[in-house]
Amino acid sequence: GCSSDPFTLHACLPLWGSEDCSLLLVPAYCGRGIVTGQAMLPSYELGFYALILTCAVVYSGNGIFEASRDNVNRKAFRQGIKPGWHYFGRKMDSADFEWAMWFTSFRNIIIFALSGHILFAKICSMVAPQHRSVVYMLYGMLAVLGTMGRAYLMIVLSHCIVLYSVALAKQRWLCFAAGLCSLASFRLEPFSTWQNGFVTRTFDLQDVLFYGGSGFTIMRCMSFALENSERKGGIYSIVDLLKYNFYLPFFFFGPIMTFDRFYSQVSTSELRRKDNEMWNIRVQAFLHLGAIVAVDVFFHFFYILTLPADVKFVSRLSDWALAGLAYSNLVYDWVKAAVMFGVINTIARLDHLDPPQPPKCITMLYVFAETHFDRGINDWLCKYVYDHLGENHDNVVKELRATICTFAVTTLWLGPCEIVYIWSVCNCFGLNFELWVQKFFQMEPFGSMEANMSEPMSRRIRGIFGAANFWAIVLYNVLALNSLDFTLLVAKRILLTGFPLSTLSIWFITYCGVQLIKERERLLAIEEEKRDKEKAA
Repeated sequence: GCSSDPFTLHACLPLWGSEDCSLLLVPAYCGRGIVTGQAMLPSYELGFYALILTCAVVYSGNGIFEASRDNVNRKAFRQGIKPGWHYFGRKMDSADFEWAMWFTSFRNIIIFALSGHILFAKICSMVAPQHRSVVYMLYGMLAVLGTMGRAYLMIVLSHCIVLYSVALAKQRWLCFAAGLCSLASFRLEPFSTWQNGFVTRTFDLQDVLFYGGSGFTIMRCMSFALENSERKGGIYSIVDLLKYNFYLPFFFFGPIMTFDRFYSQVSTSELRRKDNEMWNIRVQAFLHLGAIVAVDVFFHFFYILTLPADVKFVSRLSDWALAGLAYSNLVYDWVKAAVMFGVINTIARLDHLDPPQPPKCITMLYVFAETHFDRGINDWLCKYVYDHLGENHDNVVKELRATICTFAVTTLWLGPCEIVYIWSVCNCFGLNFELWVQKFFQMEPFGSMEANMSEPMSRRIRGIFGAANFWAIVLYNVLALNSLDFTLLVAKRILLTGFPLSTLSIWFITYCGVQLIKERERLLAIEEEKRDKEKAA
């Protein structure tokens, strides 16, 4: 299994050109799928774990709620806290530029553009389904032209033409070299500013749309070129590339479908729905709408984004509230990713496509190898970099080479800067360290010791290590979500000044959560096994 993770990095100007820049659509790390045992723990033990975890979450949440309520008028928080829904009688946390962009300033544009896409796509699928990919392309190009202007469209087309020309050589290394150079031209100065200077329109979202659309364009062109180099008979046409790149729902914010998947799906002229597919699409649409409302309500009572901005203030919070604040930032970023990709994927399903699956809930993760948000970028990295170099992922040297190369591409994708370097190194180390620990405990006498244990005891011991790993994931990635100072404060309080009481208690509570995750994985594995048997029968 391979994974990827999105985060919002602040003060990373090379990527989005904004201090509140978002890396929600980026990969973090790829890794091996965790092997989960089928051992079942007693129901009373699992009930105890659930009770402990619930009480801890409520206690930590109460600390964050009180800090938000009592300091709403603090001078340092005025920029991030704005008037909210008047019937709540409270202000709301509006520190997230992306969330505010989607549902305030950019809301009407999104609704208008995507509604037009849905309308034309529906008409075409009814009248001439064999030409629907051409309609997608033309509508997407017109939408980009109307939003960003002719100069931006010409810049994107020029990169497409250059990378298509390189693809004709059918040399994998050349496709990679040209693609990374094109990507660097949008991520590194002075090339980034030079190209942005051609776009004369000035509005708040210009930088976000410019760097988002151009970055995803290069990744799609690289996928096209690499797939073309692997094709045995003939080459794909440049029209195929333009159809792929200018599919509007994916253009600015992703997710990325690799070219082979997109081409096979969009070329199908016989359009059929699966049983209950439209019902599932409607349910997902309402769930996403409910999530948007729930997040807005949540922000009226918990200022989880604004509080970490004042490190001096949060240093006075309890260890429990501080740990909860760090974790809640990761949960929120997952929700944001789930909502954005969920809305886009819903539209793609209406177009009879099978887009990348939604992100796995961050609450269900306790290993680096399983951590992912954007499965589109995840698929891209795994297919073209990580799996290609790491092969079967059981050799330490090959795995190290594969992860280093994967994170090198990731760093360029994010936009090289200090915080990205630190984040990449930490997560690359965490991913490799998992393999090192796995190899170490396969050696004697540890392998024999575990073989002689009962399965429930083996699961408990693995849960202890999983709990420690969980907080490594949180700390490494809070670094990207907030700041280095906030991350160091959380680490210091949990590991040093809070030792032993806070350290061990938080570890135990996390262990409870890991065991509940393992139980869910066990039940899902049993259900999948039953389905496989039914299919075989």
